[in-house]
Amino acid sequence: MEVFVQQLINGITIGSLYGLIAIGYTMVFGIIGMVNFAHGDVFMVSAFLALIFYLVLTTWIGISSVALALLLVMVIAMVLSGLLNWTIERVAYRPLRGSFRLAPLISAIGMSILLSNFVQVAQGPRNKPIPPMVQQSFTLWDAGGYPVTISLKQLIIIVVTAVLLAAFWYVVQKTPLGRAQRACEQDRKMAGLLGVNVDRTISLTFVMGAALAAVAGTLFLMYYGVVHFADGFTPGIMAFTAAVLGGIGSLPGAVLGGLLIGIIETLWGQYVSADYKNVAAFSILVVVLIFMPQGILGRPEVEKV
Repeated sequence: MEVFVQQLINGITIGSLYGLIAIGYTMVFGIIGMVNFAHGDVFMVSAFLALIFYLVLTTWIGISSVALALLLVMVIAMVLSGLLNWTIERVAYRPLRGSFRLAPLISAIGMSILLSNFVQVAQGPRNKPIPPMVQQSFTLWDAGGYPVTISLKQLIIIVVTAVLLAAFWYVVQKTPLGRAQRACEQDRKMAGLLGVNVDRTISLTFVMGAALAAVAGTLFLMYYGVVHFADGFTPGIMAFTAAVLGGIGSLPGAVLGGLLIGIIETLWGQYVSADYKNVAAFSILVVVLIFMPQGILGRPEVEKV
């Protein structure tokens, strides 16, 4: 029982990171119907930005408070990642918006390779470690010599994910920007005729997705203490899987899908085989999509006649 609870906590932590990345996938797909395969690499770039600015703040500037440095790093990573994703949308996606359906998909794959190779050349092919930021942990209970613990960094990840999910849900559901996003999601031409600035709305959606990916990248660095130029691939694929599993276009669905994927990964790795944990996650996705093609919280697609 203790092992199960411990792995459940670990799975919720990893799933929270997947959920933050998955929101970016689901928002972009919901508004323009495109799978942004470069989103995982934007997450990886944001983790490197967090690494660089954390070292600058603590080593060169001399900020001794880890909490303050972490907060500043997160804000800087959100701003720079948002600017990066805004540039990608303007340069690589917007000119292809009226083109055939596969054109932006191919462009996204190209941007993914470009970002990965750029970071590999700029930062090198080796892992980039960082001194532990947060080390405190709490013992929930100790039975039979196996203590069940939750670390402070796990608590930070879970709480930050919950707060950001609530904040972005409010933005999408209750603000003029969210109404413009939902209008563009339903019919971009009609939204434009009604006065919605479609280009600006799509750009802001990319910026919001990148900001969440930056938060995930900063928390990923804090949790694992190391980052690698290839770290955008697996978390990106798992986050996209989470977005599809939860229901593409649904913010709560993206986080729910992320949590399920994280829990499946950790439990499968503990009780069956760590080598096939990704296979287990994709197998669950296939089973769910057979019986629920729209995902767990997705809306059934209504065909227009």
